[in-house]
This record gives sequence, structure tokens and C-alpha cells, in this order.
Amino acid sequence: QLQLVESGGGLVQPGGSLRLSCAISEFTSHYYSISWFRQAPGKQREGVACITSSGGTTNYADSVKGRFTISMDNAKNTVYLQMNSLKREDTAVYYCAAEDQIYYSCLGFVSMYTYWGQGTRVTVSS
Repeated sequence: QLQLVESGGGLVQPGGSLRLSCAISEFTSHYYSISWFRQAPGKQREGVACITSSGGTTNYADSVKGRFTISMDNAKNTVYLQMNSLKREDTAVYYCAAEDQIYYSCLGFVSMYTYWGQGTRVTVSS
């Protein structure tokens, strides 16, 4: 059973930065899609960034494009989400999700992903 563990959340001031990590256990597939989702209070869970094993293709939601960067360290089986220029509206619980197939468009719906972490909370406030 694939397990995902997120870390790195916390409280940060507007304009600040955070780096989230998603450690993936027993991930032996060569073909995968991994996505970061977030869910703000009272809102639906939305995809913000994703990466696939096919040449490291990445996609971003328009709301985070240019500010967030997703990357993967294959040696550590860890996916990162570097978040810069954070805004109050980035406040949410951030989830890492994985699926053992390559999606042409990996930034999609919750139902596309089978494996989920427990989430890490990010609060952007002064």
C-alpha cells in the first residue's frame, strides 16, 4: 500500500515562502503522476500543481503559476512544492496525491488519484 506523508506547513506572513515535502513510500512504478491539492475552509479541494514521470512534465493552476514550483527527488522518493510570494488566499490544507499512471493532463480532479497523504496546513497571515 503506497503511503504519502506531507510536511513543511506552517504560519507565514504574506510575501513569504514555504517548501512542502511529500515523502512517498514503496513507490516502485516508473509511470506516475503526483499532484498537490489544497482545500481552504468552505471550499472544494483543488489541484494546484502536478508532475509526471514522462520527462518531468509539470502543470500549475493559474492562481499559483509563477509563484509555486513542483519538483521531485527520485533518489529520495520525495516531491516538493516550493511556494513563494505567498498570499492570504493560499491559506489551506495542502494534500499530496499519487497515481501509478501518467496523465496527459495531470492537474485534474480528486477522483483521478488513488493515494493521498493526511495533509499539511498552510496559514498565510500577518
